[in-house]
Amino acid sequence: QRHTIYYIMIIFSNSVRRAVIAQQHRNYPTVIQPILLLQQQQTGRGDQRQQKQQLCSIHSGISHLSPLTPSTPGKDGTTDSNDIDSNSNKDSKEGDKVPVQTYHKSPIVQKLWKTRDEAKRRVMGNLTIGDGEYSDVSIAAAAVLSDCKDGVGKNGDCVDGRKGKTPRESRVGIAYPFSSDEFLKETYRNPWGEMRFGKILEDLDALAGNIAFNHVHGNPLIVTAGVDRIRIRQRPIIGQDQYLSGKVTWVGSSSMEIRMQISTREDGSEEWLEAYFTFVTLDPVTKKAMKVTPLLPETNEERAHFELGAIKAQNKKMARKNKIEVGRPLSEESLKIDIRAGKLLDEAGQLLRMPSLADPNTILMDQTLQSNAMVAQPQARNLHDRIFGGFLMRRAFELAFATAYMFGGGRPRFLEVDDISFDHPVDVGDLLVFKSRVLYTRPEGGNLGGYVDGHEGMPLVNVEVECWVIVPEETRAKVSNHFYFTFALPDKKSCRRVLPGNIDQARRQAARMHADDVQSGLRP
Repeated sequence: QRHTIYYIMIIFSNSVRRAVIAQQHRNYPTVIQPILLLQQQQTGRGDQRQQKQQLCSIHSGISHLSPLTPSTPGKDGTTDSNDIDSNSNKDSKEGDKVPVQTYHKSPIVQKLWKTRDEAKRRVMGNLTIGDGEYSDVSIAAAAVLSDCKDGVGKNGDCVDGRKGKTPRESRVGIAYPFSSDEFLKETYRNPWGEMRFGKILEDLDALAGNIAFNHVHGNPLIVTAGVDRIRIRQRPIIGQDQYLSGKVTWVGSSSMEIRMQISTREDGSEEWLEAYFTFVTLDPVTKKAMKVTPLLPETNEERAHFELGAIKAQNKKMARKNKIEVGRPLSEESLKIDIRAGKLLDEAGQLLRMPSLADPNTILMDQTLQSNAMVAQPQARNLHDRIFGGFLMRRAFELAFATAYMFGGGRPRFLEVDDISFDHPVDVGDLLVFKSRVLYTRPEGGNLGGYVDGHEGMPLVNVEVECWVIVPEETRAKVSNHFYFTFALPDKKSCRRVLPGNIDQARRQAARMHADDVQSGLRP
């Protein structure tokens, strides 16, 4: 009898699928209820909650059957505010269009990208991503352009006539209603009932893009250049509502810095995470750098953030200048890094030549290596049909966490992202290899500044992750991203000291230590 019912279900499901495609998503109740009834007869269960879950699952599957017009959620009605409502239970309107790239993303990323696409359609008419070729337009610029006629806006100032924008004009906020949305909470829960920070990294990248769009004028192409720092002040409670917000804090000639925060209150108080992202603006045709709309700080706090951003930008220029490369003369700073690298390699001599007599509390860097490989799937692409940077950040973080876990012998505690660089874009179908290693450790602990609570005296582990794009057909490869994470080992009193196995590793280790020392001088 079970086999008979099973075969009936298969035949019925195929019939349903053909019927649904033919009707283009019409008559959902007619389709869904017989399936639930048949499943209920098979299992003999009438649990209401289980039926509801089955109904949602089947409805989700049906909504993706048609290749023409997939069922999408409706607008959230936030056209007059940059604060995005995180409640996803909105009635969809016939004709609403949402980029297909938002599927398979977290609810927060979906809402942020949907809001951004709505702003683009205000300028481009009914076109959406995939319908035509056009570059990115900000939400604020969309509003101005829609009012401009012959170069003159309602107030006499169009895009080209604006002298600058204030930080509050770029502000965007979104809520995580964890206390009332069980599905959302489950999406962000890790195996230990805490916040899954890899998902948070995806949301930060998506939010930073919306903030950048709010600030620019005209029609530039906006690209993520890097992540300067992400710090965790304390461990958040997964069942408590959270609020993610941010705004532009510094602007250079063609780049801008964005500061974001997550707090337990909508007004931004009780902040437990801060993040700094850097974006650059490019000409959509020539791909050359374009000038960014000037920033006009209004408060003392905004002026302080602007000044700090300028200092960090100068430090980045010096770091690029001091980078040790073959054929380039050593500057004073790079000479210091090279001397430090030589000392580290000398310390590793005993471990390299006489490992049985070496200090048992030391280990070679190569012995900490971990890696994984994957093919970049289309479900991970962004609004430009390239692989979402937040997705790469999450994959790198999860590998770094596993690397620190295996190295330390106990569950690590994530403290901060020290630096992330976006060197080359990643395309759908690329073969990616993530390689991680423990770059250096501080067995007796270290100082990450007063922002990060409760890490004093804990062994610290710095993990480097590289994302390689491999082209087997051409036997070549290139690095698309560098990621640097710092973890603590809360259950350990000490850990092994990591030493380089060659001069290249020694210089890499010394350069990272130097960069972290410079960054520590900017930590409040």
